[in-house]
Amino acid sequence: MTLPEKLDLTSHNLPADKTAELLRLFPEIRTEGDKIDFDKLKLVLGQTVDAGRERYGMTWPGKADCFKTIQAPSTGTLLPAPDESVDFDTTENLIIEGDNLNVLKLLQKAYLSKVKMIYIDPPYNTGNDFIYPDNYAESLQTYLEYTGQVDAEGRKFGTNTDTDGRFHSRWLNMMYPRLYLARNLLRDDGVVFISIDDNEVDNLRKLCNEIFGEECWLATIVWQNSSRNSDQIAIEHEYLHVYAKTPSANGTSWNRTRDIALNLEKKIQEYKHQGMAKEDAEKELSAEIDLLLEEDEHRGDKTNAWLTNYKNIDDDWNIYYPVDLSGEGNGPPRRFGDKEVPAPPGRHWMSQEYIDELLTQNRIAWRGDRAYRKLYIQESLENLKSVIRIPTRNGSETLKQILGKDVFDKPKPHNLLKQLAYYVTEKDDLILDFFAGSGSMAHAVLELNEEDEGNRRYILVQLPEHINENDKNQKTSFDFCAVNNLKPHIAEITKERVRRVIKKVNEKRGGQISLLNKKDRGFRVFKLGESNFKGWEAAVPKDEASLAKQLELHIDHIREGRTSEDILYEILLKSGFPLTTPVEKIEVEGKSAYSVAGGGMLICLEKDLALETVRAMAELKPQRVICLDMGFAGNDQLKANAVQIFKTKDIVFKTV
Repeated sequence: MTLPEKLDLTSHNLPADKTAELLRLFPEIRTEGDKIDFDKLKLVLGQTVDAGRERYGMTWPGKADCFKTIQAPSTGTLLPAPDESVDFDTTENLIIEGDNLNVLKLLQKAYLSKVKMIYIDPPYNTGNDFIYPDNYAESLQTYLEYTGQVDAEGRKFGTNTDTDGRFHSRWLNMMYPRLYLARNLLRDDGVVFISIDDNEVDNLRKLCNEIFGEECWLATIVWQNSSRNSDQIAIEHEYLHVYAKTPSANGTSWNRTRDIALNLEKKIQEYKHQGMAKEDAEKELSAEIDLLLEEDEHRGDKTNAWLTNYKNIDDDWNIYYPVDLSGEGNGPPRRFGDKEVPAPPGRHWMSQEYIDELLTQNRIAWRGDRAYRKLYIQESLENLKSVIRIPTRNGSETLKQILGKDVFDKPKPHNLLKQLAYYVTEKDDLILDFFAGSGSMAHAVLELNEEDEGNRRYILVQLPEHINENDKNQKTSFDFCAVNNLKPHIAEITKERVRRVIKKVNEKRGGQISLLNKKDRGFRVFKLGESNFKGWEAAVPKDEASLAKQLELHIDHIREGRTSEDILYEILLKSGFPLTTPVEKIEVEGKSAYSVAGGGMLICLEKDLALETVRAMAELKPQRVICLDMGFAGNDQLKANAVQIFKTKDIVFKTV
């Protein structure tokens, strides 16, 4: 009797993928049992075995265990929480509540190589900014114990204090697996930004060199934010290490057209700092927000150009020059005069040679009696700078305006993250932040999409870290959660901030959606938990009573209290479908089923299936069909028939 294949409920097997790829590239290194002969691999690559013990590299206590952590599959799942979401059924944004290590493992199948940009603000290892189990083992069980979902059995959790003998090692052990897994999610042209300060900036650079490759380091941005007092030097900056997924991405251009309209207010403020009245600044800048669409005989195509007349001594591409209009009225042709006229304060004249060159290239445009240089959009580019000046207080002030209270310690300014996303992403890219904090990244994406009619999507991951009512530094946060009927967890603040930002944007738009681009201003909430399906407990005693109890549990192997939607999303995720994949509930011969991705896969979670239902599903011609084992309970003949029916239609059939 042929039985259907079982659906694999574990997270993606990364070592198996890498082993298979090596064996594909170098079949001569294969040994018995599809193992790898590493000495032969070195010979194939033209290397010799290094018999010495000394070699260049970074090591620390626990590094070997990092690979065990990476390779250990997660049997957890992500449970949908529609009641805590905004527009759950239609949005493609995600806020995931859970330990980011397990979440990253669970995202491997569905989001492999799909993320354009990752930004994270991990713990800086200041001595009390991240927790770890005393019996250090990062697993789903660890997370469930920490969040009180299962009995902790006496296990304790603490902070990584600088008096610990493995202060740096613990931090590296926490970061290594997460960065390793995160790299897999990046597209080949993807980029990661990692915020850090002086505590671990050098260790993080070496860690990233090992994981991403030294050739993929793009830059270390200095973020000039605020001043922290010290006895010797006032520290006024932090850092962002920037790495590409592949060396080819290193050559990707990160420049954007100067958007005068968006930067007008910023320029006005700059001029006000120079002592200029706002009205005068607006007058000086009026020409900068006029965009011309005209045919250029030297270019042969229509191009956008703008005219500029404000001349800063450092901006050599602007023109303001005396013009002789005598005898020519107000129309062309016009010519530049020879009269020596002193330049106004803050401006200077261009050379006559340069102006003659512009005239030859048809680069001069006129407004009244003033001449301007044509500046074409594709030439008007600026790059992301290696020094960014945004005060930390901007993040705190913004969050206070949104939530009404200062409930989060030093949140990252969303305009810092918006600037990074502006340069790196296109309008429909996916952005990941798995140390989401207060949700600054979602705020940045929402604003950036509003400004450029984009539809970038985000995935935020945040640990539901408990807020302690008795800790004076957390009392305001605790009270905020209590007043707003939220659980006292950091993740609740994350979700509440994003809800309020969405509400603010909707109110600004009058609740209207752009006709040109249906904006996604929602998010789906998912929560890390145990699999919906009970696994066989190999560690139980082997006596008759214990085994009988195990068998009894597996008569109905779905955990108590789990819904069809819980099971649906676990199957989607572990079948390689994103959590935002379109799903339609349909009826097939009196039984409910889920049509996934326009009918590409059918999921039937009904019990007591009949032959008519199986045949009807096959007639819909999906690529895959997944059913519950209990749908065929006590009817092995029906299960065998189902295998043959789906096989005749070239449909992959699995049960769970």
